[in-house]
Amino acid sequence: MQYLLAGLGNPGSQYERTRHNAGFMALDAAGRKWGADWKAWQNLGAYAKVFVAGHDVFLIKPSTYMNESGRAVSSLARFYKIPPQNCLVCFDDVSLEVGRLRIRKNGSAGGQKGMKSVIEQLGTQDIPRLRVGVGPKPEKFDLANFVLSNFPKSELPALEGALDRAVEALEVYFTQGIEKAMNQFN
Repeated sequence: MQYLLAGLGNPGSQYERTRHNAGFMALDAAGRKWGADWKAWQNLGAYAKVFVAGHDVFLIKPSTYMNESGRAVSSLARFYKIPPQNCLVCFDDVSLEVGRLRIRKNGSAGGQKGMKSVIEQLGTQDIPRLRVGVGPKPEKFDLANFVLSNFPKSELPALEGALDRAVEALEVYFTQGIEKAMNQFN
């Protein structure tokens, strides 16, 4: 069976360690463990094909910026004929504390514009997702400025722990299914 695993974020070194790039960070951690060899995908992002638990898994990091992430995800999914229910999307979530993960089978974008773009491009909310906590947003703080800010040193241990657990959660997803991953990591 084939899967697509997308990490959402913004391209460029200025965004590399920002909260909004937690999806990229999770995908990079998984890619390192699985030996990903990244290549360009149709001027829409970087992709790699890895083999996880007997499955071909296509990884993609869109270079279209967060709000247009769906263009890259849908392009790769359509090319390889991967149905939306086999496309798992990793992204940041300001409603979860740093270090927390939440896996879901489907649902709305919850205000996350990258996930909104993926839902629009794939034409369904039936897309599994792994949300990586980057919040909470402080009161009286602009949301855009908050998600585009770097993690302070005090939050880095929780972030690194979350990224390690995200890779474990993805491996459970591919070996034992989403229900088991939800029960173990939510």
